[in-house]
Amino acid sequence: MTVVFECIYDDERYFGLGIPEDGAPLRLYPSAGDSLATLLLAADAETAPALLTRGRGELHVPAADRHRVRMLPPLLPAQVGDALVSGFMMTHNVKVGAEVPDQPNWFVKGLGDVLRVPGEPLSVPSDAVAVCEEAEVVLAHVGDEQGVPRYVGYTFGNDLTDIGRFKQHAGHLSYAKLCDAGVAPWLHLGDPPGSATGEVTVERDGTVAWKGAFTTGTDALHYDLTTMMSRLFSYRALHHPGRVHYVFIGADRSSFHAGFRITDGDRVTIDVESHGVQLSHPLAWTPPQEEG
Repeated sequence: MTVVFECIYDDERYFGLGIPEDGAPLRLYPSAGDSLATLLLAADAETAPALLTRGRGELHVPAADRHRVRMLPPLLPAQVGDALVSGFMMTHNVKVGAEVPDQPNWFVKGLGDVLRVPGEPLSVPSDAVAVCEEAEVVLAHVGDEQGVPRYVGYTFGNDLTDIGRFKQHAGHLSYAKLCDAGVAPWLHLGDPPGSATGEVTVERDGTVAWKGAFTTGTDALHYDLTTMMSRLFSYRALHHPGRVHYVFIGADRSSFHAGFRITDGDRVTIDVESHGVQLSHPLAWTPPQEEG
């Protein structure tokens, strides 16, 4: 499967192909002012490598210089307001009861600046009640010339959530979701995975405090993903040319359901073993910004 990523190197934007091995050199291609998101609208998993690299000189970054490379969330626009981060809740069979609506609840996490790549801290509101990780598949859609969101690929993420606030008041889902979101920089150009499995590890003071397995992907959903997405994007309010949509499609059970409570300073690592992808983020409880 074709995988693409974007990064900043020496203050310039580049993209690459594949998931680089740790400690290996990188082969990068200059964006040269082009939007990778727009380019992918005209490509598919088979044609993308040739289409994206045609006419672009290759830059070789030695392993010793990889510290100068900053990975980006996949397809993140230069203006973060051109990206919307949202998701569905209670989508998995393990969470759905006998009586369910025909479309799961949808929420907004924020604009593009709530996304954090591995290694960056995830911000949590200081008054959070009980926070949990949510290991999820994340779909990427890009608005075409008419503004209609078109699917271009998927990645993996951590939809960090104040589940305690939601448990106190189901109507406060919108507030519960206003934590940062972790996202892997690797965009997979293909259909969303039927199954993605792995393990979550929570470290506290350098020691493993909790571990648990997860299973996600379209096979784990109670709902039909195609129907979910077509209904969501039938709303013209979400149509805008070039806008990038990151949609989290729901999670398996989390550390919260196992009785564990995440706290300030913990490090959460999501290892999607089935796809060779790992996200690791420290958590930081953040006081509200003072008005002035």
